[in-house]
Amino acid sequence: MDILSIFGDPIVDLILIILIALIGAIIAASAKALRQTQRGLIERWGKYRKYAKPGLNFIVPFADRMVRVNITEMMVTADPQVIITNDKLNATVDAQVYFKVKDDEESVKASQYNVYDYRTQIIALARTTLRNIIGTMSLNVANSDRNKINEDLMNTLIKETKNWGIEVVRTELKEIDPPKDVQETMNKVVKAENEKQAAVDFATAAETEADGRRRAAIKNADGVKQATVLEAEGNKQAAILKAEGQSQAFELINKSFIENAQLLKKLEVTQACLQSNTKYVIDSKSGITNVISDLGGTNIIPINDQSTEDQAPPETPVAEAPVQKTKPKSYRM
Repeated sequence: MDILSIFGDPIVDLILIILIALIGAIIAASAKALRQTQRGLIERWGKYRKYAKPGLNFIVPFADRMVRVNITEMMVTADPQVIITNDKLNATVDAQVYFKVKDDEESVKASQYNVYDYRTQIIALARTTLRNIIGTMSLNVANSDRNKINEDLMNTLIKETKNWGIEVVRTELKEIDPPKDVQETMNKVVKAENEKQAAVDFATAAETEADGRRRAAIKNADGVKQATVLEAEGNKQAAILKAEGQSQAFELINKSFIENAQLLKKLEVTQACLQSNTKYVIDSKSGITNVISDLGGTNIIPINDQSTEDQAPPETPVAEAPVQKTKPKSYRM
């Protein structure tokens, strides 16, 4: 069956097909899909109407328009440029800027309505900022203090783009290349500085070594001195102890000699008494009584012994020859 003869009239059938196709085209034109990395701004007759999020969004065909905005992190390169440093040298400088559009509605709107082309303008701003920063530095300082240049560049970009709806993530200074002849001169200067520093380090090491030897010698001499002093003190104390020992030994010998002499004298007196059969009156406290206490038949009568005063003296044995009587002698010892 012919499709044009559905309603019987070919013209009506053609008009119906055209309407269906038009409706399909309108529906297709009104459906807009956004990726997760995109945000959309829906405008009607050129005026902002609605904020579109990821997914399927519908607009009015021919009246509405959707502006797609990428919110992922982007990188732009500030093309190499020649900058005159503070010491009147030329340097070729290149940098990279990493940024992204914030995903909130106001930031997405600002990236489209507050700046004409944020990618192009941030490159121009980065190049201008680099000229201003490096132009106040010498070439050596710029080469050695790249972190400061990156920090100053990033702070300036953040300040100048705060109304653009973008976030400056980081900045990287890629290279600072001086002219070839200047680079050769700088290399020579650096080499000379390194050699100078090496010589200074060598001299410092030699001085440190000499100082260490001197300190070691001083400590060794101090050790010998202390050992000598300790040895002398030890000898002195040994001599003192030896002298004290000899003195004590001499005192003991002298005391013993005196005691022995006294005892010998007492024995001599006792012997004389015994040989002459003479009565001696001695003090009971005298040390001689201890010597002859064990002897029997003596005529020694202690002074304080009262029991012997009442007794008659022992009879003198009769001898063939007359015994010459002598007057009793009294010895007090």
